[in-house]
This record gives sequence, structure tokens and C-alpha cells, in this order.
Amino acid sequence: MSDRLMPNPDPAYGELLGRISDAYTAGQVRAHQAVNSQLIETYWRIGHDIVEFEQSGQARAEYGRVLLDRLSRDLTLRHGKGFSRSNLNRFRQFYLAYPKCAKASHILSWSHYVALLKLKATIREFRMVRRNGATLSHLFTKHTFPSSASPRLRVNESSEGGTA
Repeated sequence: MSDRLMPNPDPAYGELLGRISDAYTAGQVRAHQAVNSQLIETYWRIGHDIVEFEQSGQARAEYGRVLLDRLSRDLTLRHGKGFSRSNLNRFRQFYLAYPKCAKASHILSWSHYVALLKLKATIREFRMVRRNGATLSHLFTKHTFPSSASPRLRVNESSEGGTA
């Protein structure tokens, strides 16, 4: 079998091939969106359940750490990868950041939400740092940003005299 399309002079065949290809591609996109939407909803639900359990009177920070460690171990034994302590904490943060948003947008993936959660934390921290008279460089020593963003922000910070 050849890796190239065979030439076919029949225009009806070309139209059939195009319709089938379009239907297949559209189906793949819808399937990906459905899976993504279901995963986001599942992660939100997991975060909800963790927060509700914590708020049942045992919401001490030390207990929360032990809870996430134990859940991570037990869920990994039951279901395999995907239940690290950091992932469980992200699910929890996701619910806390979007408590009324059980239905997520099909446009955003889980990676987008994780980036938004990190950005939200960084913005919150930056505001606190700015109130104390610090500059962006303080955040750069504390956080790792994508290599493409970091130099631009450093250049902007130095060219603006430390203001944001």
C-alpha cells in the first residue's frame, strides 16, 4: 500500500473522500472536547469532595497535608497515575477558585486551568509584595516562569524602573 493518495479523475470520489475526512475530523474534535469537559468536571468534583471533607471540622493545615498524602497513596493504588499529592491539591485549588463553576468551558483544557491557578496565586503574591515596596525581581527569584516570558518581563521591569 502506498503512502500517497492515488490519483482519481472522478470528482464524485474526491467529494466523498472530503466528506468522510471532514466527518472524521469533526468527530475527533467533538470527542476530544467531550473528554476534556468530563475530565474538568471530574477534577472539580474531586476538589469539591476534598474541601467538603476538610470543612467537616477537621480543616487544620497539618491534617490537610496528611489527608492529601493518604488520598494520593490510596487513589494511586486503586486507579494508577494521576493522583499525586500536587494533583489532588490542584483539584482542591480549582474548586476553591471556581466554587460555582462545575461546568467548565470546552475551550480550556486542564493545563489552561492549572496555568490560571498559578497565575492567580502569582498575581495575589505580587500585589502583597508590591504593597511592601518590592519589585518584580523578588517574584522571579521565588517562581519559575516559562523561559519565553521571563526575559521579556525582566526587560520590561528594568526599562520601567521597577514598576508594573
